[in-house]
Amino acid sequence: MKEKVLLIGGAGYIGTSLAPLLLNEGYKVTVLDMFLFNQTPMLDLCLNPDFEVIRGDFREEEILSKALTGMDYIVPLAAIVGYPHCDADRTAAKTTNVGAIQTLLSLRKPEQKIIYPCTNSGYGIGEQNDFCTEDSPLRPISLYGKTKVEAERLVLEAGNSLSFRYATVFGASPRIRLDLLVNNFIFRAVMDKTVTIFEGHFRRNYIHVKDAAGAVLHAMKNFDAMKGLPYNCGLSTANLTKIQLCEKIKQHIPDFVYIEAPVGEDPDKRDYNVSNARLEATGWVPQVSLDDGIKELIKAFKIIQFYEASMR
Repeated sequence: MKEKVLLIGGAGYIGTSLAPLLLNEGYKVTVLDMFLFNQTPMLDLCLNPDFEVIRGDFREEEILSKALTGMDYIVPLAAIVGYPHCDADRTAAKTTNVGAIQTLLSLRKPEQKIIYPCTNSGYGIGEQNDFCTEDSPLRPISLYGKTKVEAERLVLEAGNSLSFRYATVFGASPRIRLDLLVNNFIFRAVMDKTVTIFEGHFRRNYIHVKDAAGAVLHAMKNFDAMKGLPYNCGLSTANLTKIQLCEKIKQHIPDFVYIEAPVGEDPDKRDYNVSNARLEATGWVPQVSLDDGIKELIKAFKIIQFYEASMR
């Protein structure tokens, strides 16, 4: 009997990489999504009899209740993501990122397993010269970080669950995003040959979208051993400042010019080194390096030559 997986918000950036991976591994996959942006990245999956689609808002209890029926795994990818989008509609951020998770937890059966995608932005500003582990204090700065941290707490307290505190995700997927730091910098490098950086000493960790998806599959295969804990999920070779990231991009695009603004500030104040040792100790190994992801995105943006707004 094939196990059934519900991907809530599965037509987004990570979900469009995760769904085909799970189908290829023999799972049955149902995607619940609003398709707000009229995106069509999953048309090639529609011939697969193990793939199902529910169009709807997972904040609506009736829709969510029906979608949960018979599922073995639940992966709630749907969220208002990033500080600009959360600040633009704070009510939607709270009802989506926290309220809908509360509804989900009230509806799911105890035997249904939850893999929750969180963010390592919950660490806020880390300790200088020290690594943030899963035991480090959570000090989210933005509304996005605060809502995701609260939802993670609820999910882990509910049991039969685990979470991934994802690093900043990068790379090409069928539903690509440009508002993520690496993707945005490379897009600017390809299209404009220049980028202006605010507070370039701020440091973050990074992870390719395919490895973010692969971590979910890894957790499903090792769920009993991993459940009950949060896991940082990032490239241990990629704890980089913004300036270091630009230097890395310039190695691949020599005429790329980056300028650090002498005034102004980044509203997203995250600044930390992250340890991914706990997840690595379970046997998970990322497959895509930052360099390989940069080369991938350079090719992708040569194909996708249209305005940033159309890719959101």
